[in-house]
Amino acid sequence: MPTPGEERIGVIGAGIVGLAVARRLAQLRPDAQITVVDKESDVAVHQTGHNSGVVHAGIYYAPGSLKARLCTRGRGLLREFCDEHGIAYDECGKLVVARNDDELPKLREIERRAAENGVPGVRWLSGAELTEIEPAAVGAAALHSPHTAIVDYRAVARAMAEALAATGHEVRLGFEVTGLRRELGGEVVVCSADEAFAVDRLVVCAGLQTDRVARLAGDEKGPAIVPFRGEYYRLVPEREHLVRGLIYPVPDPRYPFLGVHFTRRIGGGVDVGPNAVLALAREGYTWGRVRPGELAATVGWPGMRPLARRHWRMGLKELRGSLSKKAFMAAAQEYVPEVTADDVVKAPAGVRAQAVDRDGTLVDDFRIHQVGPVVTVRNAPSPAATSALAIGEHIADRVLAGV
Repeated sequence: MPTPGEERIGVIGAGIVGLAVARRLAQLRPDAQITVVDKESDVAVHQTGHNSGVVHAGIYYAPGSLKARLCTRGRGLLREFCDEHGIAYDECGKLVVARNDDELPKLREIERRAAENGVPGVRWLSGAELTEIEPAAVGAAALHSPHTAIVDYRAVARAMAEALAATGHEVRLGFEVTGLRRELGGEVVVCSADEAFAVDRLVVCAGLQTDRVARLAGDEKGPAIVPFRGEYYRLVPEREHLVRGLIYPVPDPRYPFLGVHFTRRIGGGVDVGPNAVLALAREGYTWGRVRPGELAATVGWPGMRPLARRHWRMGLKELRGSLSKKAFMAAAQEYVPEVTADDVVKAPAGVRAQAVDRDGTLVDDFRIHQVGPVVTVRNAPSPAATSALAIGEHIADRVLAGV
């Protein structure tokens, strides 16, 4: 409990970004009382806990963007954190593979961005040279990023939560925020169905629910969160040898998704995916999970109509891959031809909180708003997990500056 006169700061959301924000606030204001709340019974249940575990090096992002700046710093901070807390961190490296000559200009653009973003060790490989890194892979050329890594982000989040508790701060689980009330004195009252507490400053890092919670604080309606499910298959153990590290396609610059790829996991195994299909609920990890009210709100957002009009062909392609294992694996076989549909089994899916503007634009960069004493994180997709500790620095500075 805070003592009289003690500064009180609240954070809504116990995913890796919310916990990183709380951690940085606690470092900068050691005498403040930091309270993190989350509706779930554990930390890192949704996007953090369903993350593929990749620590991105920063090769894709537009130079000067928040993603580029915070990914670069966040990667270094994350490695230091893992070393400090004994969390496994494996620089297995990544190939970004151009399938044919038509994709080479896009790959050159990624190479340029990587250089401008200061990503270390990136080098261009010919089609023959890429097989020295990944013998089972094929392509016209590739970029090799040797410092791309894998980690268990849920373990990172739990270590942050434990450290907060050990220094006298609070992580309150099972607290679903139902209301936010601004008092005349400037404090913000955070309410659940059963209880409430007051804070002087508040940060909303609510992931899949972040637009809803932000609106409770008086923030504008947009961008809205549109949930996209990313589905995965997993190589059977006897075929894991086909992939040594990470194998990615050249991404389509029209989308913030990276396409179906191969990801070695820190705890063992190799995942294939994800695709990107519209989820029928905010937390719709399967086709069977449908929330009619949430779906109606998603399709009713003004940006959905122009989004669908521009990208319906891609939507149908992703839907086909979701419904057909053969179609899903056909995309993966373009990079590792030896892999067949018989070599994989279903793996757990994730849901990406993708912000969409009123005009149908898929928001690419991190986006942060402020309403008085409340800072709201409105878009924090990949590489938010990689960048989390740097995002924590960025937001904490903003919270404490009050601007």
